[in-house]
Amino acid sequence: MKLSARNNLAGTIKSIDEGLITSKVVIDLGNGNEIVSIISKDAINDLQLKVGEPAFAIVKSTEVIIGVPD
Repeated sequence: MKLSARNNLAGTIKSIDEGLITSKVVIDLGNGNEIVSIISKDAINDLQLKVGEPAFAIVKSTEVIIGVPD
């Protein structure tokens, strides 16, 4: 897989919560870190995503917002 995005995070699919049109996919990145993505049900089927399988979270963005606790 070759991509122009430089921010790719390897992990394992922890859960897939399917809705009517979209699904929430949680990827376990290890060390207690997770990332969540909302994608279409069609994408779930096209990529044949399954819990326990390896996957990449690929972040393509022009900005990152930083927050701090109050």
